[in-house]
Amino acid sequence: MSKRVKFALITWIGESVSGLQRAKTGTDKTLVKEVVQNFAKEFVISDHKELDEDYIKNELKKAGGANYDAQTE
Repeated sequence: MSKRVKFALITWIGESVSGLQRAKTGTDKTLVKEVVQNFAKEFVISDHKELDEDYIKNELKKAGGANYDAQTE
């Protein structure tokens, strides 16, 4: 069974950030993506409730394709 490590690219943009500042994060994120090219899922989060560990783990599991752990769940 394959146990491939999955990485998430998480961008935190607070709710009070203006539209212009949000747009500026796009260029920074592009630079990060040039260096870190191997990630399974990208998240853009503005509310700390969206940082739920179980939610992120489940999304990464879905992004990984075949779920060999389905028999144990």
